[in-house]
Amino acid sequence: MAEHAVSAEVEGVSVDLRHWIGGERVSSESTFADISPIDETELAQVHSAGAEEVDRAVAAARAAFPAWAALPVAERSAILRRVADGVEARVEDLSRVETRDNGSLIRSHRRGVMPRVAMNFRFFADYAEQLAHPDLEVRGHRERVTYDPAGVVAVITPWNAPLMLATWRIGPALAAGNTVILKPPEWAPLTASLLADITAEAGVPPGVFNVVQGTGIGAGAPLTAHPGLNRLAFTGSVPTAGVIAAAAAPNIVPLSFELGGKSPLVVFDDADLDLAVDLAVEQFDNAGQVCLKAARMLVQSSIVEEFTRRVVEGAARLRQGDPRDEETDVSALITRRHFEQISGFVERAIADGARPLLGGGPHDELGGLFFRPTVLVDAKPGSEILTEEVFGPVVTIESFETEEEAVVKANDTRFGLAATLVTGDPERAERVSAALEAGTVWVNCFFVRDLGAPFGGNGRSGIGREGGVWSFDFYTDIKNTVFAPSGWSS
Repeated sequence: MAEHAVSAEVEGVSVDLRHWIGGERVSSESTFADISPIDETELAQVHSAGAEEVDRAVAAARAAFPAWAALPVAERSAILRRVADGVEARVEDLSRVETRDNGSLIRSHRRGVMPRVAMNFRFFADYAEQLAHPDLEVRGHRERVTYDPAGVVAVITPWNAPLMLATWRIGPALAAGNTVILKPPEWAPLTASLLADITAEAGVPPGVFNVVQGTGIGAGAPLTAHPGLNRLAFTGSVPTAGVIAAAAAPNIVPLSFELGGKSPLVVFDDADLDLAVDLAVEQFDNAGQVCLKAARMLVQSSIVEEFTRRVVEGAARLRQGDPRDEETDVSALITRRHFEQISGFVERAIADGARPLLGGGPHDELGGLFFRPTVLVDAKPGSEILTEEVFGPVVTIESFETEEEAVVKANDTRFGLAATLVTGDPERAERVSAALEAGTVWVNCFFVRDLGAPFGGNGRSGIGREGGVWSFDFYTDIKNTVFAPSGWSS
């Protein structure tokens, strides 16, 4: 086997570049380059798995499952709370590494993202201890509903918030008594390795949590098609979801998919305009690389001119630059390929008649992968820029006349992940929110959700719901045991 570096220093933090399988670090013969979007420099050559490492990880997870599943829930939960403690102790390390690795803002990682990682473990550890269903009774028979661990869970996560989105699924899967194999994104894999260290220090038994790094073809394909899986959770793009579903289908593996979006922001003329503008400018967070982003802004015609002017002014004030600077508002796109995809969307939209009131192309002074916040108007109905997910700092603004037209336009999409509504009329808020077709609807707010609430998308935005009891519905086999009313024989 060729020898490759086993660790790298990233922003002063030592990161192991090998897989974590069965409680051990495992090397591979091949590697892949991990490139920072901040300056397109290589951070490390990360060990890249193939079918052999995937088989080893599944075997380790299957071997560890019986003991972990049999562990009393209070003991499992105590271990997961120690994982949460370990995350909290390393928030700064995790923040620095992930900022360098995927280009997201350091201030967001420090203040929100990494604390949420710890919360993902702690919340579901607590929830598992309270999980119960009341007994049912029919014709004197008692029916007892129980939540049995499903087995081995594969978790495949995206690069835009790799650790937070991974632990959103890992937390309930482990709390339910399953073992887990995580395949982190090849474009931002490093914090998954740090999480492996944290779980080991917290006392997670060998094989209960495993990390297999690699490309979609090298590691993802054998993992998703593996007959040893019992559940498969994926967050990412619609095309990749189709490939995964086809791979998992022969083994009848239940799937949980959280996919893309083309969410609307619907603003009525009775809205608090300051609030509406603030919510609109917030959509440029993480350089627009957010699945929940309200990319289609639908504004009542009587206020669309003032709204548009103020959004352009607000977005123009956003500071773009190095995400390691606490003052930066908008960073770079994740890779050169992704940058070219976003550029292509905008170029085609402009060629098709859309007008850029702000941005419209690369940031000439910063260069690299920095794409300017872009506001487009006058896009043709049904055009690509209005129908396809543009996972970057690009929004469109359209007008509507009536409430009915607003609802029709908002629902005119194959996606259905989220929708945001801004209105000063509580009755309208009730009517329109009920009519919007989306997994989550925010009224006069954005990005607010309790971990106990259901989350997922309609249409091409996904399959299933997770959060609270919905997570345990997926990560367990729900059993109904029926007891006859007759007494026991002696």
